Amino acid sequence: MRVKSYKTVTSTEYRHFILAGLETTSFTFCASPLSDYSRVYDTVINRKRSEESIGLFMAPDYIQHHPLIPDGAQVLGKFFGQITKNRSNARVVVHKIIAVGDFVFAHVNFLNLFNDDPNDSGIAGVDICQMDANGLAIEHWDTLQLVGSPENSAPWLAPNLPRANQKGMF
Repeated sequence: MRVKSYKTVTSTEYRHFILAGLETTSFTFCASPLSDYSRVYDTVINRKRSEESIGLFMAPDYIQHHPLIPDGAQVLGKFFGQITKNRSNARVVVHKIIAVGDFVFAHVNFLNLFNDDPNDSGIAGVDICQMDANGLAIEHWDTLQLVGSPENSAPWLAPNLPRANQKGMF
């Protein structure tokens, strides 16, 4: 697994930080054990060990806000266990991890979770997890979007919409 962006800063270095339009004066960005959240993706999806390892990362009564997955760590482990069993090329690329207080934000690209296309451009995701004092995820929110291609940048919206810029999603 590859983490493309990693930078350590402290609240002392940046007294004011704009996060989602809100000003804060106290935060930690990739400077806590929570910032090592990339291990979750590597173990659960890339190493295909979700069912036996999910308890290392999620509290048993984990609250899930994704509409397709019920609450509970074991249910999440079984969900990803089934995906990685059926999709041998299923993987995730972590692009950014940000830890703020007891929240972890991850910007990722899920590849081949729901297809076997060797040219799959993936599903961009932003996962938001609230963590407990032991570093276990207790609640999860996400937003997902098909990545598309330069010629078809928004397949979820309409076909063949070209990109307006060359930066891409990551």
